[in-house]
Amino acid sequence: MSPRSCLRRALELAERGRGRTSPNPIVGCVVVRDGEVVAEAWHTALGEAHAERAALAAAGDRARGATLYCSLEPCCHHGRTPPCTDAILAAGIAEVHFALTDPDARVAGRGAALLRQAGVKVRRGLLAAAAARQLEAYLHHRRTGRPFVVAKWAMTLDGKLATASGDSRWVSGPQARAMLHRLRDRVDAVLVGAGTVLADDPALTCRLAEMEAVARPTRNPLRVVVDTHGRTPAAARVFTDGLAPTLLAVGESAGRVERGGTEVLRLPEREGRVDLGCLLDELGRRGVVELLCEAGGRLSGSLLREGLVQRVLAVVAPKLAGGAGPTPWDGEGVGQMADALRLGNVEVTRAGDDVILSAYVASG
Repeated sequence: MSPRSCLRRALELAERGRGRTSPNPIVGCVVVRDGEVVAEAWHTALGEAHAERAALAAAGDRARGATLYCSLEPCCHHGRTPPCTDAILAAGIAEVHFALTDPDARVAGRGAALLRQAGVKVRRGLLAAAAARQLEAYLHHRRTGRPFVVAKWAMTLDGKLATASGDSRWVSGPQARAMLHRLRDRVDAVLVGAGTVLADDPALTCRLAEMEAVARPTRNPLRVVVDTHGRTPAAARVFTDGLAPTLLAVGESAGRVERGGTEVLRLPEREGRVDLGCLLDELGRRGVVELLCEAGGRLSGSLLREGLVQRVLAVVAPKLAGGAGPTPWDGEGVGQMADALRLGNVEVTRAGDDVILSAYVASG
């Protein structure tokens, strides 16, 4: 097997841990000896063995003199589990290939250097671009301390999130809604504003198991509600259903706010609303690596205007609503088309009759 094919397999394996390892990265590992794969593994869940340790345990004595391929640089520090570099050296691995250097300050090239100092051949950089795309949220979090924000919405072909009366059930079809629940299964948190809670009383849980067969148990993300003035009702489902934890972010000017067992986070305000940068800083400190924004046009528009969104995911349904219904970006927009927020790396797919557009917000 070629190094490229082995690393490609490591990337495939890493995906199996998607949504279960955060704030750790997803990582896959393949151990090869004499041209034969003797073991492979991935990081299955936070607190469980890292991919390298799991693969080496499966390989046993066959790891001595073998080559180890992993999607990310092996860690060299004590966290919830011991360093993977220790396990690699103890197993007698002769050569290590990894796609991407780990930007975590506790690693950042130190893992590779330690292995080299011990006489292990180290190669890095092959399939680095693919690994970086796979780990985009993790890399962003390590670089900025904030979660990678995906702004998702479903709209009609004429750009409406709902009708003028506020009815939005359903803009998109069942296939696109199943995609949303797959997203909820993999992200750390879902963000909405008070307006969405007041209008729709959403649960914001992952109901994928109800919609299609899944090979593993699904999970619910943390629910984050931005409610500057504390106007969401205490009886709302996100506060009462007990299906997932909820964090209620209110402004510093809000009066006394209590929502049963829900944590209330009081934050500084900016222009009369919760400072969204401060909110993202706090979520990042709490280990939220990827955040899915399912808010209406006011909150989504504020995030976009302040440069806090990294990726846009728009579901466009072949429907026309007309009228004065809400749009994905309410409030102040740009004055000239030349100043419009530019998106890049555009990908277009289909989900039933709906078109899904994925794009990244251009930096600079």
